[in-house]
Amino acid sequence: MTQQQESLIEFPCRFPVKVMGAHSEDFHQVVLEIARKHSPEVTVADLEMRVSKNGNYLAVTVTIYAVSKAQLDNLYMDLTSHPLVKVAL
Repeated sequence: MTQQQESLIEFPCRFPVKVMGAHSEDFHQVVLEIARKHSPEVTVADLEMRVSKNGNYLAVTVTIYAVSKAQLDNLYMDLTSHPLVKVAL
C-alpha cells in the first residue's frame, strides 16, 4: 500500500492534536513534553488551552509538524498512556 492509501492526510503538514485531562497546573507542560518527543520544534506558542465550564478539565490543543502517520500514531499512543490524559483527539 502507498502512503496515500494508508492515510487521507498529506504529509508533511501542521497537524492539531486536542488533549483533555484533569485541570492541573502541570497538565499543559506534560502535553508539551510528550509532543516535543515526537516533534522537537514544538513550542509553548503551539499550544492553545481552554478550561472547562466548571473548571475541572483542561483542553490543550498542540499543533505539531507531522511527517508521517507513524509519527502521529506514536504521539497518540504516548499521550493516551499518560495517567493525566483522559482523551486525545
